[in-house]
Amino acid sequence: MKIQSYLFRYALFVCIGLILIFALSCSETRQPETTRDSTKKMAPDFTLKNLSGKTFRLSEQKGKPVLLIFMTTWCPSCRSEIPHYKDIYETYGKRGLEVAMIDIQESRGKVSSFAAKYDIPFTVILDENADVSGAFGIVGVPSMFLISKDGGILSRQYTAIDVILETIFGKK
Repeated sequence: MKIQSYLFRYALFVCIGLILIFALSCSETRQPETTRDSTKKMAPDFTLKNLSGKTFRLSEQKGKPVLLIFMTTWCPSCRSEIPHYKDIYETYGKRGLEVAMIDIQESRGKVSSFAAKYDIPFTVILDENADVSGAFGIVGVPSMFLISKDGGILSRQYTAIDVILETIFGKK
């Protein structure tokens, strides 16, 4: 009986999460904002530590586009997307894109082991208290934000990121 109750709660939790993610994706604009739009929303500035203890401050990245990937180590979708994130980094990182994976509420040791296991080549930073993910309105992972050179949010639509990167940097 306890197992059935646990499974029911787990299924309910997963369904609610999927509904929230779907609702969020439906509420986003279908057309990504452009860098010429003076009304675009600016990304909240933040300062977090990376895995080696060095400070990462978003405002210090001005002058180059930044891709923020919010995730956790326990998320199956996050893990399955790692090859895609690596491809983005390998394609656009050398052309000026800063890629930062922001892990939400997990220990440095756990995240460090995860980054080593998956051979993550880009910056991994820790949002230990979920303050930054809260400021960005993250309700499900993985979530991505593409930030313009001037600090504005170009897109938070997961499926639009590749098209916008091609627009900024040209085809692969």
